[in-house]
This record gives sequence, C-alpha cells and structure tokens, in this order.
Amino acid sequence: MRVSDGYRGERVSDGYRGERVSDGGSSCVVGVAQLTSTTDIEKNFQEAERLLQVAKERSCAMVFFPETFAFLGESFHQSLKIAEPLDGPLFTRYCDLAKKYSMWVSYGGFQERNPSDPNKLFNTHVIVDSDGKIVSVYRKIHLFDVNYPQEFRESSFTEAGGEVVVAESPAGQLGLSVCYDLRFPELYSALRLRGADVLLVPSAFTFRTGLAHWEPLLRARAIETQCYVIAAAQGGKHNDKRHSYGHAVIINPWGEVLVDCGGGELGPNSDGSVGRLGVAEVDAAILAGVRMKMPVCEHRRPDLYKP
Repeated sequence: MRVSDGYRGERVSDGYRGERVSDGGSSCVVGVAQLTSTTDIEKNFQEAERLLQVAKERSCAMVFFPETFAFLGESFHQSLKIAEPLDGPLFTRYCDLAKKYSMWVSYGGFQERNPSDPNKLFNTHVIVDSDGKIVSVYRKIHLFDVNYPQEFRESSFTEAGGEVVVAESPAGQLGLSVCYDLRFPELYSALRLRGADVLLVPSAFTFRTGLAHWEPLLRARAIETQCYVIAAAQGGKHNDKRHSYGHAVIINPWGEVLVDCGGGELGPNSDGSVGRLGVAEVDAAILAGVRMKMPVCEHRRPDLYKP
C-alpha cells in the first residue's frame, strides 16, 4: 500500500500486509480532502482548486471533498438562499474543475435547490467524471435532527432523499452517503450487497461528536462491510457558532486507518492555506484478499434479522 505524507498532523500506517491476492485487480491513487469552508463562496472554490492541483501533482485519479464544501453558513436561512440546481452556475464551476484537471471528483454535500419546495433543499452528494459530467447523484436520506450538543433540526430546511446509490468509478464501485448517514449501518450493508467496494462518508461532524464517535464508526463500517472507507471532512473554526472535528481519513477493509488529515486545531498550513489532502491507494487486491480470507457477506442470515 503506497501512502503519501499529506499535510502536517496526518497519521499514516503501513497498510494491511499479507492479504493481497495476485489476481485481485488493479489499484487507484485517491485523495481525501479536509476543508474549513465558510460563507465566502469564492474562497471556498479557490481552496478546492488548490487541492485538486496538489492531487494532480500526486497522481490522484480521484479526489473526495466533504459535506458543505462550497458553502458553510451560520444559519439554515443562508443555505436556502444560496441553494441552486445542479446545472446552476456554482456547481457548473465545480464540474469544470474536474474537467480542467482531468480528474474524477466526489463533491460530498451540495446545497441543491428543491424545485417542489422553496423552503427546503437537498443535501446532495455528486460524482463528477474527468470530463466534468455528472455521473451519479445521491440525496442524503438520514437527516440530522438532534438535541446534542444543542438542538438542531436538519429536517426543518432539508428534504430527505429516497434512494440508495452505488456508482462506478476509477476507484471501484462507490457507495454514496453523507455525514449523519454514518450512524445507520443498515445503509452500508445495503451498499455492500449492491456491489460497493468503497464507502464514501463526506462529513462536517461537530467537534464534540467527532471526538467521541468519528473514527470508531468509520472503522466499524469498513470492518463489517469489508470495504474501503473514504471520509472527507470539514475541520476547524468556520464561524463563531461552528467548529468541525476534521480528521479526514482513508480506511482499508481490515479497518486500518491509512491516512488521517488531523484535527482542525492544527490551524493553517505553512503557506496560509487551510485545506489538507491525504493520499493513499485503493487496492483491489487487498480488498479481494480480505473478503476471500473471511467471507463475512456469505454468512449473513437475513431470514433472522427482521424485527
């Protein structure tokens, strides 16, 4: 498993050893992004482009961006105000970035305008190919309605999606999700059964919940499904009301953290930029090896799981 150093604060392991199978397939170099998005749409765009430039230099075939990559506001009213359709001017610029750098991109949580209800948007995860074309769309199905650390109702301004989505890509079959979806293992089991090899969890976890649950949940999803997990993340202070946990990671099917971009408390990079990029390989031979040695999926008893 080849892993790059990434930015400072990034944890890197040697990867899972001894489980590759010679005919298991090819590998793909991918990048996971960590951002500190704000209400400054142009600055957010420039930072995304900078990370794509870094990814190109590191020979990445695909890059994964976090939830609210294009805009992270102080209130849901701001999110509703900037929401637009996927063929609108802002998301079109992001599609053009993928084409400019000839790279597949996962844009992990865009404020998509809801044509049937102006008071609600979709939290939309979009896969764009290297020609800048949208190839897959997933709308978040589990909405973040909680009372911890304070009350928040995503459902008050977001409409839930209704489809489980797997998309083909250079990195393998991608199982799409967004942030709070992570807490529902049934979704990831469904993605695995539909052919997913790589589970995507673009997120903007709060600092408190991230500190307690982020890595354990991600590693559990990787281990129980025997999939790679790529979790792009928001990290650091966005405004006076919001501080995200960070720690964008890539995890292999054995549950090892291959790359960790560190916490938002690390502050800006030496050049003043705030984004970080972790790079690792998604290796189909390792995936095949883990599944061959321990064929968990074949041992399921769905006949007994119904309530």
